[in-house]
Amino acid sequence: MEQINNKLLNWASVLDEKTRDQAVLASSMPFIHPYLALMPDAHLGMGATVGSVIPTLKAVMPAAVGVDIGCGMIAVQSQFNAKDIEGLKRRKLRQCIEAVVPMSSGKNNKKLTDSARARVQELKDLADDAHFTPDNYAANWTLQLGTLGSGNHFIEASFDENDDVWLFLHSGSRGVGNKIAQRHIKTAQEQCHEEGTYLPDRDLAYLPERTPEFDKYIRELRWAQHFALLNREEMMDRVVEQFEKWIGKPVVERERINCHHNFTQQEHHAGKDVWVSRKGAIEARRGMKGVIPGSMGTASYVVEGSGNEASLYSSPHGAGRQHSRNSARKHFTQDQLREAMKGIEYRDTIAFIDEIPAAYKDIDQVMMDAKDLVEITHTLRQFVNCKGD
Repeated sequence: MEQINNKLLNWASVLDEKTRDQAVLASSMPFIHPYLALMPDAHLGMGATVGSVIPTLKAVMPAAVGVDIGCGMIAVQSQFNAKDIEGLKRRKLRQCIEAVVPMSSGKNNKKLTDSARARVQELKDLADDAHFTPDNYAANWTLQLGTLGSGNHFIEASFDENDDVWLFLHSGSRGVGNKIAQRHIKTAQEQCHEEGTYLPDRDLAYLPERTPEFDKYIRELRWAQHFALLNREEMMDRVVEQFEKWIGKPVVERERINCHHNFTQQEHHAGKDVWVSRKGAIEARRGMKGVIPGSMGTASYVVEGSGNEASLYSSPHGAGRQHSRNSARKHFTQDQLREAMKGIEYRDTIAFIDEIPAAYKDIDQVMMDAKDLVEITHTLRQFVNCKGD
């Protein structure tokens, strides 16, 4: 761990200058308490660095949560082993999953499943309690529940170190969450501008506690976080069902882990109640379980928190980008992606070049940097990968 200044601690051994400068700028905001913690996967973000833990006193910066509110991971450990699926066509599993989980930007369900209908009702009740109408953000939000999206979102089937089969996926609050986030980021920027508040970066605009704008953001943020959690549950139920059809036997879930890595919640640190925004970071209190994915073709990890107080009880959320998407498309080829994905069933398309492992930090180095933050309980290697383009 490196102390960059009295308001910024850093766990990243690989940290470019622009990312470092951005984190320094965010840590200079007057309401940071006690300090900003930079995780091993830190990379450049919007306003605040992705891979940072940002505790704020009596204020929240909406862009420090991010536009994919509640984005995170869900993982299921099954009772099956590699030997149980010998001879089965892995392409069939991928195609079956892709047939029941809408993927890619803007792709939604055509109708609600019974399980999605129950979850939608839960979200409608929660919205009523929060006194807001999600239809005002996205009229089709109910059909977004159970959809993956694109970018670095994925569904995978993997083997662990004992060759046991795991199913896991990465997604968040979809279009409705994005629109909620964008609306409140804009509100914070407009309010700071109207009040003549100096901002070193307009994406560090904030909403102060005890204002109607703050209260509305927190209510809608919590709804979007719950949408993201239920979205992952809905997709995982569908993935499990397709795996059962593929293998011809019911799945016995030995473990199910569902965790956010883009979220805000109230916590107590350094003697004060603060809002902790984890933007690309997971909560890692002692014994708390989480999932830290690598990139396409690399290892992922199931972990338990070490309860590191200095890190504000947090850990990295993944590998962290080294190349922007545009940069990756210029630097790498489809043949290089094929080589990285050798032995893994995936949809072979040029659209995924920006997700090539070389566009990300070395996940093993990230986990080495995080050795005091989490304990690795399982190391996963994927054998089927599903993504939207």
